[in-house]
Amino acid sequence: MADDKVFLNTNIIIYAYDVSAGEKHEIARKILVDLWDSGLGVISTQVLQEFFVTVTQKLPKPLDKRLAGEIVSDLLKWDVVINDGESILEAIEILLRYGYSFWDSLIIEAAIRSGTVTLLSEDMSHGQTINRVTIKNPFKAGPI
Repeated sequence: MADDKVFLNTNIIIYAYDVSAGEKHEIARKILVDLWDSGLGVISTQVLQEFFVTVTQKLPKPLDKRLAGEIVSDLLKWDVVINDGESILEAIEILLRYGYSFWDSLIIEAAIRSGTVTLLSEDMSHGQTINRVTIKNPFKAGPI
């Protein structure tokens, strides 16, 4: 990852705070700490929204809403892509061309807009490159 900015899909951040996620928790936590220390983390408003809802409502041991809000506040210190109408239209084009869900396509579009070259996600096609953004699953063996 060197000195390149890295876009995180929601699931990576969720695993960093989900202590029941075992090895994924440890890997995701290390990624977050490394990106925090380097200042190279990038997310979108969608990621923040999904994170808050998931960690406060869907985890086996949900986080306190106030704590989750504090985490969101901290993550707002990273580069944050704000989705707009053009983002939505571009996401639809990604959906049509690559077959991703609308929500995953919007994440990919946000990563493209941010200028990052790496998108970390467990859900998408590991190794696929879309408009100079390469999707990597950090839970697969080998270097990220």
